[in-house]
Amino acid sequence: MSDDGDGGRKNLRMPEDDEVFATVTDMLGANRVKVRCADGQERTARIPGKMQKRIWIREDDVVLVEPWDWQDEKADITWRYEKSEADQLRREGHIQ
Repeated sequence: MSDDGDGGRKNLRMPEDDEVFATVTDMLGANRVKVRCADGQERTARIPGKMQKRIWIREDDVVLVEPWDWQDEKADITWRYEKSEADQLRREGHIQ
């Protein structure tokens, strides 16, 4: 592993076509969370089955969500960032 002097920067997964950054604001239960998206909207996001019991999502976690085409106030969570990865995203200016 090479160190190029920027504090151990990792290549992180970035949003694809329909995805946006979001922060979990509230746990609703039944595999649903309330998120505040980078586009300024508040959405109800669903934790998909492949993430349940494998990736634990808590309040204030930074996640990637994919808003639904037919219902813009809802979304699916596609990725969760570790705390160090979220700090790196903030340093680089991708999220606030």
